[in-house]
Amino acid sequence: MNMTDPVADVLTRIRNGVRARLPKVDVPSSKLKVEIARILKDEGYIANFKTSEDGKQGVLRVYLKYGPGMERVITDLQRVSRPGCRIYCGKGEIPRVYGGLGINILSTSRGLMTGRTAAREGVGGEILCNVW
Repeated sequence: MNMTDPVADVLTRIRNGVRARLPKVDVPSSKLKVEIARILKDEGYIANFKTSEDGKQGVLRVYLKYGPGMERVITDLQRVSRPGCRIYCGKGEIPRVYGGLGINILSTSRGLMTGRTAAREGVGGEILCNVW
């Protein structure tokens, strides 16, 4: 399967997994995807993640998180910048997600971080996705 946008693929698999109330989803691993998973975990949107080698590129297993009554923690994940249309923002113009309830993940010169962290560190970058 030719993958033009691996980030969108991860977001879609997580979104579908959450809607289907799956305990976990597996995606082909990459440094970028592991970083996205790390941020989602730090921000409390997923329970955990781990990577395993399968000889090829490895698998990133994302453990989804639900509330006590199986409520979804993630309402939606939205790809912002796409390979065909990159969206960048300067350090002073990082948009808020869902009135500050959600997060956006930026790819900056200092690696992946949330919009909040990027604003605090005074860096802009490419807006990969919004999560709420």
